[in-house]
Amino acid sequence: MKEDYYDILKIDKSATASEIKKAYRKKAIKYHPDKNPDDKVAEEKFKKAAEAYEVLSNPEKKARYDQFGHQAFQGGGGFNGGGMNMDDIFSQFGDIFGGGFGGGFSGFGGGFGGQQRRVKGSNLRIRITLTLEEIANGVEKKLKVKRKVQASGTTYKTCSSCNGSGQVMRVTNTILGRMQTSSPCPTCGGAGEMIDKKPADADAQGLVLQDETVSVKIPAGVVDGMQLKVAGKGNEAPGNGISGDLLVAIQEEEHATLKREGDNLHYDLYVSLPDAVLGNSQEIDTVTGKVRIKIEPGVQSGKILRLRGKGIPSINGYGKGDLLVHINVWTPKTLNKEQKDFFERMRNDEHFMPKPESSDKSFFEKVKDMFS
Repeated sequence: MKEDYYDILKIDKSATASEIKKAYRKKAIKYHPDKNPDDKVAEEKFKKAAEAYEVLSNPEKKARYDQFGHQAFQGGGGFNGGGMNMDDIFSQFGDIFGGGFGGGFSGFGGGFGGQQRRVKGSNLRIRITLTLEEIANGVEKKLKVKRKVQASGTTYKTCSSCNGSGQVMRVTNTILGRMQTSSPCPTCGGAGEMIDKKPADADAQGLVLQDETVSVKIPAGVVDGMQLKVAGKGNEAPGNGISGDLLVAIQEEEHATLKREGDNLHYDLYVSLPDAVLGNSQEIDTVTGKVRIKIEPGVQSGKILRLRGKGIPSINGYGKGDLLVHINVWTPKTLNKEQKDFFERMRNDEHFMPKPESSDKSFFEKVKDMFS
């Protein structure tokens, strides 16, 4: 099982933004690869800490993680919430260690950084609407995406400002001694390369817009507002950069008869007065098709029938929710003379007098049971 992000950084869920940053800074310094050369264990801890910070430092991602755990970012079929590479991690250092650090930092022993930074293309965002049936069963969608790709015929040359390193170095005096810092080259943006030649239809970075069909597997149990990531299907980056990601936002289409509440579904079933008295069977909608349920004679309005496992699969893999069928006995609004005479005769009949039993729970008791 994947390690909890809060455990990785040794913080509580109530930690503030500054406490999260402080905890990550401590881990980054301790396990940085340049301080622990050829130490695979330290490198793995360094990557885990970076992945944890990438999620917990973002209020939106943190909220989704607190609610759904790792499943909020992992849906299979190319989705992931972590999987950060070293370029992603080093790009955080400008925020964590101050603007002057940019892509790396030195002065803690053997010296960190100095590595060429691979530029990452921008992310793309797209919203898709799913039916309740698609959410319940999972679905694969073909999405047409307009993304930037490197134009054919574009060539690059070594940046003359940084000689291809992608970094500019600076030495400053601090209370800890002389400290060497590096930041991305302002000329090439840290890529170490500049455009040499490009076709006329390409933009300043040598990129052109291109339509592409992307296959996206949506896992069962997603919720409205959840955002899934398809790695590498955003805009490409110039030169030797890496592509951005495609972020797929989920929007849930309202169902005609079913109402969703977490993993549970609710269905309002209206029963005629004769059916409520005599009993009957009726077909109702579920997310996997129609099912027939039995209406017992003498059923009371407000009774809730629970169909276990007929709800939505849990995004965290904890089984399925239930379908709660709410019985509503329909009272006729207009009657002919014969019908009125019948009910007048029954008005004081003992069989028509309300006699609630202990098993006939009140509305508030039913609501309490439903949420317990």
